[in-house]
Amino acid sequence: MSDAIRAETVYVGDEKIQAYQARPLDAWRDGALLPGVVVIHHLPGYDDATKEMVRRFAVNGYLAICPNLFWREAPGASPDDASAFVRGQGGIPDEQIIGDVRIAADALRALDGHNGKVGVIGYCSGGRQALLVATALPLDAAVDCYGAFALEPPPAASGLKMTSIKDRLGDLGCPVLGLFGDDDKNPAPAEVDRLAAILAEHGKQFERHSYEGAGHGFFATDRPGYRPQAAVDGWRRVFAFFDRHLGGKRLEV
Repeated sequence: MSDAIRAETVYVGDEKIQAYQARPLDAWRDGALLPGVVVIHHLPGYDDATKEMVRRFAVNGYLAICPNLFWREAPGASPDDASAFVRGQGGIPDEQIIGDVRIAADALRALDGHNGKVGVIGYCSGGRQALLVATALPLDAAVDCYGAFALEPPPAASGLKMTSIKDRLGDLGCPVLGLFGDDDKNPAPAEVDRLAAILAEHGKQFERHSYEGAGHGFFATDRPGYRPQAAVDGWRRVFAFFDRHLGGKRLEV
């Protein structure tokens, strides 16, 4: 398969939600049916680093899309300005997030060459949202990259109004891969232990990997917390996990 891709801003669903979409060029014309991945951006917003992740999935043979979860609140704003506005409002309501990810997943399913399977991946606040939507939508796999505040709400001083999704986890409908840093504070290793225990109690499939010397944001190449060794291994595990559960073609770890 060629690594040529098409990446562009699109507007999806009846409400024309802004999203960034990438796909391999003409793969479906060669008879390839490709899985889909919804990428959920972090609290800093729908930024260039997130769009690069979307393109990375496309280069590796996936149909990928990232909905701009801040579009309704701040259409046309820069990622920094949109994020600041949303933080000031306390964040995005969970049901709105679920609805916008549903729209994005449906947009992938409507593309020529889609194989019928959709996974979701999120990092930072998006890791929490990946777990959230996997409890509410028909998805085939979910990846939580150091998702904060899944079990406990954020401190009042943060201004964020996120609530615990602990009571939703029994409704999780697909396997989950979790990637975490041992030096992270949100979520700290003890919280990840609790998450693993809760998922085990519910009989859910949870594959967990933690990285020594890595803190929050170790995937983010544009941030001081970037840890190349953890990020390289993390990406290998992400693709191996999605290949197993979505029908991709890459080699397993």
